[in-house]
Amino acid sequence: MSDEEHHFESKADAGASKTFPQQAGTIRKNGYIVIKGRPCKVVEVSTSKTGKHGHAKCHFVGIDIFNGKKLEDIVPSSHNCDVPHVTRTDYQLIDISEDGFVSLLTENGNTKDDLRLPTDENLLSQIKDGFESGKDLVVSVQCAMGEEQINALKDIGPK
Repeated sequence: MSDEEHHFESKADAGASKTFPQQAGTIRKNGYIVIKGRPCKVVEVSTSKTGKHGHAKCHFVGIDIFNGKKLEDIVPSSHNCDVPHVTRTDYQLIDISEDGFVSLLTENGNTKDDLRLPTDENLLSQIKDGFESGKDLVVSVQCAMGEEQINALKDIGPK
């Protein structure tokens, strides 16, 4: 045993993986997949027949869940693909700051102040208009691979 002290860096997460493997042939439309390092929602899947010596191939077309870009990938159906852990959490909107960040109330009563307003113009105007008119708003935050973004809005009535 030594007398020196040990210091450990603490991290916010428990070290859980941001993705999990899934066989390419089992991924279906409306599922999620990682294409070129980005979490995507699958909008189209097509499978080609095997060649003389080859594997059947799956052609995935996905839309990035955060920026809406269309990405494509072709993977042998027997190989594993990364599938992101996608979660959605609802928070009550408390405040909108001038620099574009929102203040949200979590379920346990703490505030979450590290999220920006969404870039989607339609959703952005709905949130701003609803907040300015004094409505109680609940925003839905989608989280995958360490990224978070507001992607939906619910009105729960006036304050």
